[in-house]
Amino acid sequence: MFGCCVAGRLLQTNLQQIDETHACFELPEAENINHICVFLLGPAFPVGYGATVHLFWPGKGFQLLGMLSNDKPSAIFRLRGNFSSQTSASAQSIFSGVSTPTADVSPHGVTALLGLAIEPLPQIMQEINVLQQGLLAQRGSPVADVTLLAERIVKHLFNYLAGFAIGGPLTPDVAVPMGTIVRWYESFISKVRNSGIGFLENQEG
Repeated sequence: MFGCCVAGRLLQTNLQQIDETHACFELPEAENINHICVFLLGPAFPVGYGATVHLFWPGKGFQLLGMLSNDKPSAIFRLRGNFSSQTSASAQSIFSGVSTPTADVSPHGVTALLGLAIEPLPQIMQEINVLQQGLLAQRGSPVADVTLLAERIVKHLFNYLAGFAIGGPLTPDVAVPMGTIVRWYESFISKVRNSGIGFLENQEG
């Protein structure tokens, strides 16, 4: 009923049926996986049902990734760097009978599991809402993040220009040559390309 394809690999056919409503795929060398596509192969879900998609990572437990439904028969999930500290308790109980890989890394890398659970759509939507709220809480407000970054960039520019002020502090009435701003911009972009934006967090004042 389900298909699974890791970007850069052949279509996986190793679906393990747990019972009538649960199944999973083994994902060998999971540490090398960036994105994975999950999709329906056969008949549609019964009316009012869909499937939740879960990732099991050895030593970290299960995490809800998203869902499939008749209206959304396929989905792409980003795995690398996307595993949070939120463990899905429902998935832990759902897949409790599955033999999960240990946290020990074998010579062939980490083997993860991709679990699929057919559930009523109202229950799925509740789980997805909880997932989205948790992700928003972890990431914080995007507007606040952008505002903070903008403030740090402007502060960096101000500190740079202050070094060129002659005869006193930099004030709104002090004229600044465009060439000075161009040099700041080139230096700033060079730093960002070479080391990221971490240096903005170390500004004093």
